[in-house]
Amino acid sequence: MAKAITLEEILELVKQLSLLDKVRLIQEIASQIEQELRTVQPVQRTPLRGLWEGLDITDDDIAKVRAELWGDFPHKDVRQNRGGSP
Repeated sequence: MAKAITLEEILELVKQLSLLDKVRLIQEIASQIEQELRTVQPVQRTPLRGLWEGLDITDDDIAKVRAELWGDFPHKDVRQNRGGSP
């Protein structure tokens, strides 16, 4: 079984090429990449428009969640460690 060649090994070999051969290598690689890109199917994206459609979120709901999340900020232990009043 053949040993897999690493990118570092390839780069060392490329350094040994003449300038003309480096240009030819780039052209060949670019051509191969272009062919591969033609066969790749783009990922289908889910549109976000209408994501919240049908949900009934009110301003009051948002205010309640904010109060719940920020109600005890800064936390008691943080105030004590920073020299604040308990």
